[in-house]
Amino acid sequence: MRAGRLTASVAGIIALTLTAAGCGLSGGSSGGDSTAGGCKVDKGNVGSGKLTGDVKGQITFQTTNLKKDFGDFLNGVITSFEKARPGAKVKWIDDPGDNTFTQRTVADAQACTLPDVINVNAETATALTKAGYLLDLGVKDPDVAKPFVPAFWKTSTYPDASGKAIHTTLPWYTGGVLLTYNKDLLTKAGIDPAKPPTSIFGLFADYEKIARSARGKYFATMANPVWRIPGDFDQMDIRTLSADGRSAVFADDPRTTQWVAWMAKLYKEGAMPKDSLSSSNDPSTLYSQGKVAYGSTNPSFVRFVKQNSPTVYARTAVGQQPYDALGRASAGAPQYISVAATSKHAPVALAFAEYLTDAENQTAWCKDPNVVIFPTTSASLNDPFFQNVTGSDPFSQARKLVADQLKTADTNQTNLSPAVQNAIVAQVQLAMQGKKSPAQAVKDAQAKANELLKQAG
Repeated sequence: MRAGRLTASVAGIIALTLTAAGCGLSGGSSGGDSTAGGCKVDKGNVGSGKLTGDVKGQITFQTTNLKKDFGDFLNGVITSFEKARPGAKVKWIDDPGDNTFTQRTVADAQACTLPDVINVNAETATALTKAGYLLDLGVKDPDVAKPFVPAFWKTSTYPDASGKAIHTTLPWYTGGVLLTYNKDLLTKAGIDPAKPPTSIFGLFADYEKIARSARGKYFATMANPVWRIPGDFDQMDIRTLSADGRSAVFADDPRTTQWVAWMAKLYKEGAMPKDSLSSSNDPSTLYSQGKVAYGSTNPSFVRFVKQNSPTVYARTAVGQQPYDALGRASAGAPQYISVAATSKHAPVALAFAEYLTDAENQTAWCKDPNVVIFPTTSASLNDPFFQNVTGSDPFSQARKLVADQLKTADTNQTNLSPAVQNAIVAQVQLAMQGKKSPAQAVKDAQAKANELLKQAG
């Protein structure tokens, strides 16, 4: 059998975009030298035409903080690939994923030493694509999209220096989104656990019921809006950014102000712990202590509760995250695999990237008992592992629920840089504290977001 999250630095991303975007891509379809992001590369790596060449040579594959837990699996994938491609060798490096990750990735790209195959998130992929450092996978292999769920393939598109949308990533895995809640606490508040709300504002109304029932003994959720922006906006089908991503437009929708007003009301009425407004902590700890009614929306959270608080796990149920105005589930932001346009052995790198993300390897990894992730290929989601779930426990139900959602989910979520997100969050926090009206906070948030977007180009 064939066998991380990135911490974004806006300064690094902006620096990368400004210094390298002008270099762009040039060249034909094969042979000779050309440039990618200012680095000299084989002409076949850039421009039009399918990538050709022998799958021979050594490449470097970089992940983020995966070796400790998944070393055996990924080493198995590498060994299997090398056996199938005798002339290819893969050197695996595992970045710790600390606060300087993006800066170091930027430095590697500008020094023309970007790893051949690299695990990236949307923010980093956006910057590297605009600067010309990633292979245009849709051009270099016209059949590359076939295994993936169409919505996931759609998310792997980013604008190059000219603004043209190109595919520079392969969707690798995702976490999915669902509701996790304490049935007993909901029942105490007069909420039927078997009937999850179908809208974000409906969910907020349930939060309010919990606040009135709990009277400070427990809470509905955490206060920091960083966990909800832009996810709630996306699910409500509120456009956060313009079509070209160069300006913020969320203030143009009156529901944004209504959303902020709800958040301020809930905070004031005690639906959220007062000290969680600026905390970076998610609900994991308090939920496991029975002090928060709604847990994390990440399915892996269910396993965390099962392992750390069996008593609360017995009271836990899962349900559909509100479809709201979007009309279908949100799948969350996937993790991606990219191939460096600067690779000296691009045919090897592309072959390995496709091998790593194919249906067989994705399915095998998702079956690993040490991980709660979901695949991005259609064949994987149709595997009996996901479809023939017989258990009634929350963990089994979460796996079945999310796998079903992902077939039709909307995965083209708004991509906000951390700086823009934090600017919006800060204004919402002021409204929640009563220091600004919701309308003024939304207006100021859009203005500050636009300043940052203008600076980023």
